[in-house]
Amino acid sequence: MSTASLPPTARAVINNLCLGSAPDSWGVWFPSDEHQVPYTRFLDELAEAGYTWLEIGPYGYLPTDPDRLAEEVGRRGLKVSGGTTFGALHRPEQWDEMLATTRTVAELTAALGAQHLVYIPTMYRDEKTGGYTEEPTLTAEQWAQYGAAASELGKILLEEYGVRLCLHPHADSHIQTQEEIERYLNESDSRYANLCLDTGHVAYGGGDNIDLIRRYAERVEYVHIKQMDGDVLRQVWDEGLSFGEAVKRGVCVEPPAGVPNPAGIIDELSTQALDRFVIVEQDLYPCAPDVPLPIAIRTRQYLNSCGLSGTARPRPTPRTTDHT
Repeated sequence: MSTASLPPTARAVINNLCLGSAPDSWGVWFPSDEHQVPYTRFLDELAEAGYTWLEIGPYGYLPTDPDRLAEEVGRRGLKVSGGTTFGALHRPEQWDEMLATTRTVAELTAALGAQHLVYIPTMYRDEKTGGYTEEPTLTAEQWAQYGAAASELGKILLEEYGVRLCLHPHADSHIQTQEEIERYLNESDSRYANLCLDTGHVAYGGGDNIDLIRRYAERVEYVHIKQMDGDVLRQVWDEGLSFGEAVKRGVCVEPPAGVPNPAGIIDELSTQALDRFVIVEQDLYPCAPDVPLPIAIRTRQYLNSCGLSGTARPRPTPRTTDHT
């Protein structure tokens, strides 16, 4: 990385933010896929790139036996920041199946000592073909269902597993635009259902990350730091591209390129007296096996220069209010 791309001066370590990464930054979207590197290579390269904390990623990509996963991460000097799962909170007919799956992921997450579960909404376009699988907007009845289901799920996760539900806005999902993010927050109970702020996906949906951080500070439990290429974003909006096609065109870029400005996000987070994980995600699926490691190293170096390190372990913020 050239010195021109670094901040003017390296900052001191920001003590309330803890840096990590995720399988997504190695091109991993699925539990198993011919285009993805083996999990052992991901873990080896994550440690080689200088990270300590990792998110579990799609359930089944890493070992699902808690003892085996603990051994795999521990012998590489790694720790788990949170789990990851997917589901459709607006479909009551799928509640039982979704809850069973989420319980499984929560159990593994808690067994590894992590306290956050990143919940990614089901997309309304197929990840590989881009075809629409359902309507892109929710009805008023579905919104009410969404908020109630998120609150109930979050309550179960917190009371039974000690894990906090952090819903992740995502391109081609019903929680994508700022209006949708705010409606989710207003429809759900802040004691149990909060936000994984993915800065890239917020930008993809035309939202304002800084505004969300300032106005919904206590709802932002966890952060994915990601940047989107402005030129490709314009192609998305002009051509109606699916997220999968946008990724193939290189919509996700390493910092400090793209939007939003990662240094500005970090500066805003650093002003708040809230402990948070900040997890690097750069959607690369599919990519050649040799692509992720150099990017991961440069990204870690840049974010270190912005004051992020992996030396702390953030504590969840207590919730005392009900925003139903």
